[in-house]
Amino acid sequence: MTAPLIDNLQYCNWSPEIFRQLRAGGVDAVHVTIAYHESFREMVLNLERWNLWFEAHGDLIFKGVSAADVTRAQETGRTAVFFGFQTPNPIEDDIGLVEIVHQLGVRFMQLTYNNQSLLATGCYEAEDTGLTRMGRQVVAEMNRVGLVIDMSHSAERSTLEAIEVSSRPIAITHANPHWWHPALRNKSDTVLKALTARGGMLGFSLYPHHLQGGSDCTLESFCAMVADAAGRYGAGSLGIGSDLCQDQPDSVVEWMRVGRWSKQMDYGEGSADAPGFPPMPHWFRDNRDWTNIRGGLERVGFSSAEVDGLMGGNWMRFYDEGFGPP
Repeated sequence: MTAPLIDNLQYCNWSPEIFRQLRAGGVDAVHVTIAYHESFREMVLNLERWNLWFEAHGDLIFKGVSAADVTRAQETGRTAVFFGFQTPNPIEDDIGLVEIVHQLGVRFMQLTYNNQSLLATGCYEAEDTGLTRMGRQVVAEMNRVGLVIDMSHSAERSTLEAIEVSSRPIAITHANPHWWHPALRNKSDTVLKALTARGGMLGFSLYPHHLQGGSDCTLESFCAMVADAAGRYGAGSLGIGSDLCQDQPDSVVEWMRVGRWSKQMDYGEGSADAPGFPPMPHWFRDNRDWTNIRGGLERVGFSSAEVDGLMGGNWMRFYDEGFGPP
């Protein structure tokens, strides 16, 4: 069995065409965002939509819940779809829902989006107060059931505390090092050292606001950054979380950034002059372009085994260790 290809974060406007592109690109597994600001009931409606897609397009995709499903995807020529939340909103103020959402198949949950949540502080807040009392208990509950803690949009102190408090390795599914590109969403060297020292995973983002040079970022620059990160943190702790938002209308940016909490547009990542989705770099426009990244990683000197790990093998190991009881 060859090493798998795994993208550990996408938020596409899903369609049969994108499902076919996943297969054309050889993507064995993808972690998809099924909730931003949705309540529990609204999240369940999204699960219903995915169940219809699994029924109608079972020759292309199926629901993944364990690392073994990645192998099953490879064996059957399909893509395993793993669910995750970009906020803790679907568990509302009820810690019992942590186990329920895991039972429903959710495998990743961010403790915050850009704002303060009931659990921790988001990266756009002026003050970072760290994990709340509920946050620490939710971390323990997530550890117990095998729901992976994701701190991609969380602030520095909150992220460091989550790494420290969690009894299991956590993930930053879609971000880049701040030393490469100083986007507010990118992560400091301090955070990345702490994350990887505890067995956690970083998924490199291909979203232009996270890239040096934005949409004009070169493949060479991106892969050189990955090589530098591997030298600092070890290649075995790294993967890809592209943050691909393919075919989403620009109006979806308002839902992502604003939700229901504000009457004003929170421009967040990007400028007030361009609140929509930026163009993807020409070397990664959709799921058929993964060979470009593999080739770029090979050219900067990674071994075949290291490339296999970066392209999905490392995530598969993390799935195996993180998705069930400890």
